[in-house]
Amino acid sequence: MEQRIYSIKELNKFIRMKMESDPLLSEVWIRGEISNFTHHSSGHMYFTLKDADSRIKSIMFASHNQRLPFIPKEGSRVIARGNVSVFERDGQYQFYATHMQPDGIGSLYLAYEQLKKKLEQEGLFEASTKKAIPKFPRSIGVVTSPTGAAVRDIMITLQRRYPQAHIVLYPVLVQGKGAAPSIVKAIRELNRLGEADVLIVGRGGGSLEELWAFNEEIVARAIYDSAIPIISAVGHETDFTIADFVADLRAATPTAAAELAVPHIADLKELLRQLQRSLRQGLQHKASRERERLARLQRSPALTQPRRQVLQHVQRLDMLKHRLSRTVDSRVKLTAGRYGRLHETLLRFHPQAQLNQASARGDELSRRLKQSMALFLKERSAMLGSAIRQLDALSPLKVMSRGYGLVYDDQEQKLIKSINQVQPGDQVKIKITDGELDCQVWGIKPEGEEHGRTETGTEF
Repeated sequence: MEQRIYSIKELNKFIRMKMESDPLLSEVWIRGEISNFTHHSSGHMYFTLKDADSRIKSIMFASHNQRLPFIPKEGSRVIARGNVSVFERDGQYQFYATHMQPDGIGSLYLAYEQLKKKLEQEGLFEASTKKAIPKFPRSIGVVTSPTGAAVRDIMITLQRRYPQAHIVLYPVLVQGKGAAPSIVKAIRELNRLGEADVLIVGRGGGSLEELWAFNEEIVARAIYDSAIPIISAVGHETDFTIADFVADLRAATPTAAAELAVPHIADLKELLRQLQRSLRQGLQHKASRERERLARLQRSPALTQPRRQVLQHVQRLDMLKHRLSRTVDSRVKLTAGRYGRLHETLLRFHPQAQLNQASARGDELSRRLKQSMALFLKERSAMLGSAIRQLDALSPLKVMSRGYGLVYDDQEQKLIKSINQVQPGDQVKIKITDGELDCQVWGIKPEGEEHGRTETGTEF
């Protein structure tokens, strides 16, 4: 029988087929340290995996290494999965990696730092991109494990501080292989529903491996893309994850996250009491200023010497009366408007029992306000009536009703106070209580002279 002679290519191909058909070599996990690492411009990675006793040439194509959670580098210890085959051209067997992960906590920390640096360079940590946490959220979404201590702490804190808030719990895995996709799905689903005003995403403390889901890139990008503000609550105060840097607000603990998400109902009550005190003080200060103003008006020369400015004073009194009425109306409307807004705030943010209490208190304040304003208007009306009566008593019209009259120059309409202002023959007007008299001067007699005639022989 003739011995067949193979070409080198055929031999290498046969060995390759044998190796690729071996079940053990078709999917194998190996642990080693990376050396001679080269990241080619094509995207493929060429390197050698070695341990203390041996080494194997390896390659990871771009289609596989794009999904790596870290960037391999010289000296990194890794665990890789792939298959062993032969590169026919060189007749050299090598390891074709399809998956790779850091080996040990040191490598995990390296992956953490590399992803952190990458996302920071992309701007995911920028303060300018952070969304504001709403002051009075109506609904709060909680993304965490339904069985851990974290969810209990969050729920208790939210119910104690702000019981009127609606809590939407979205249970997720917080560690293990499916944790990251579970968290991403929850964030996206709550955004789609749009029911929550703020999200708390987190879990209790743990090791770096246990917290690793919150260091995954897909979780970081889901938090960054969320339209709803997110508070991260991962681990304890000393634990920092990638999610903490991307979130709109980082809380040291799950309990702290709940405290940051909502105000304390006691603080809101105190704010309401301060507003009520401010309202009362404002009204009292306004009334005091009006009393002082009225007192100044009563002491003014226009009232003590009304003959000098009687007409101006009457006009000013009308203006003051109109201004007082307008000021009171404006204050009543302003007070009613502020009360209405406060009442709406209570209805929107307080439990029903406390809303009823606040409503009753508001009714009482309204009644007292109306009583105070009625008394205020009554006092002002009495003072105004008294001032009018005093004016009326001192009015020249009262004097004229007792038989006196006012003589005016017919041409210039000036009040004649002396005989030197007229000449015989001048036309004058005499105003008396019920009308005017058109007269002519027939004669002039100075004070002290006996009754006689002027040059015209006509008496005045």
